[in-house]
Amino acid sequence: MDILAKILSAKREEVFAGRRRRSFDDVYSEAREASREVLSFSESLRRSDTPIIAEFKRRSPSKGFINREAEVEAVAGGYAAHGAAAISVLTDREYFAGSLADLTAARRVASVPLLRKDFIIDPYQLCEARIAGADAVLLIASALTIAQCSELAHFAQSLRLETLLEVHGEAELAYINPHVNAVGVNNRNLSTFVTDTATSLRLAPLIPGSYVKVSESGISNAETVKTLQQAGFGGFLMGESFMKTENPAQALAALVKALKGA
Repeated sequence: MDILAKILSAKREEVFAGRRRRSFDDVYSEAREASREVLSFSESLRRSDTPIIAEFKRRSPSKGFINREAEVEAVAGGYAAHGAAAISVLTDREYFAGSLADLTAARRVASVPLLRKDFIIDPYQLCEARIAGADAVLLIASALTIAQCSELAHFAQSLRLETLLEVHGEAELAYINPHVNAVGVNNRNLSTFVTDTATSLRLAPLIPGSYVKVSESGISNAETVKTLQQAGFGGFLMGESFMKTENPAQALAALVKALKGA
């Protein structure tokens, strides 16, 4: 069983346990009644001249802990203050040492759009995201069928959440649907966790121009960002290159400065 299959198996158990603790009707009702104004993830990227989606990420399945002691409020607040167009928060506990509490904590200090990054397989998780303070959610094509992806994106839209659809190859472009707001190309193979930004360059011309194009993983410097911008990308999800430093927000600030040529 590859890494993605193991994660999805654990995620199904997690969602089942969540539904037993609290019914779907209860979380759906709370999500629908949430009064907080939702920020547009896609428009924030379009408006920014340095459209970085800075990620809060303690660990990964392939590398173990990246920054075990990181405090989400300090990092997320710093990201927002130093030029992030949006912030991604890992909420998977078992493989990434994250939680919905991290998302809620980030919401307290960040005024930019927040992306719940997790392995979303059930509408229940979308309700959780809305309640916890997310503005957008990640849907991973390789974790879903085309029909499931469309249904989840439509349900997210009904909760006023935007959707970043993540693809890994040409075949997954079939998952793009009218309810999606941005299309992300993950340069990391979720079965092997090997990264290669050539994946983004290959897929860029195949993604319809009406969607914000986001390159994810394996990006660590301004030169790579500029190359990807020239290829049509309008968003760059970066986590490990920031989180492995002593001060992730300062690492972001340095990148923003390099991109602006200051």
